[in-house]
Amino acid sequence: LGGCCGAGNKKTVIGGWAWAWAFVTDVQAISLEVMTLNPKCEMVETSQGVAVTVTGVCQVKVMTEPRLLKTACEQFLGKSTREIESVVLQTLEGHLRAILGTLTVEEIYKGKQTEHVGTSRSGYTYSTVCGIYVNTICMYEK
Repeated sequence: LGGCCGAGNKKTVIGGWAWAWAFVTDVQAISLEVMTLNPKCEMVETSQGVAVTVTGVCQVKVMTEPRLLKTACEQFLGKSTREIESVVLQTLEGHLRAILGTLTVEEIYKGKQTEHVGTSRSGYTYSTVCGIYVNTICMYEK
C-alpha cells in the first residue's frame, strides 16, 4: 500500500488484509507462489572446450523475509508473473552458462552444476539483490 496524498510511507502486507482509500491509496500485488521455469543452455563450452546443451527444471519464488521482499517489490512490482518469470529465467540461464564454462563434461554428468547453482556466489547475489529464491533445480545434459 502506498502513501496517501503524496505521503512516502509504504506498508507491505503478506496474506491477511489492509485498509486502503479508493482513488487515494496505491495498491499493488506481487505473487508469492512458486514459479516453475525451464532453463536451457545451448552449445555452451565446458572448461575442456566441448560444446554441450543442458536443459532443466527449476522452481523459484519471491522471498518473504522483509528486506528481501522489499527488494523484490522494487524490482518486480508492476510486472506480470510472465514478465517476472522471463527476467528470472534469463538471469538463471546466464548463471548456468557461467557455471558450465568452469566444469568438465564428467562433472556435468555427475550433477555438479546443480550444486554450484545453490552455492555459487553469483546465485547467492541474485537472491539477495532481487529477492528471488531458487527452491529446487534439476539439470540434465542432452
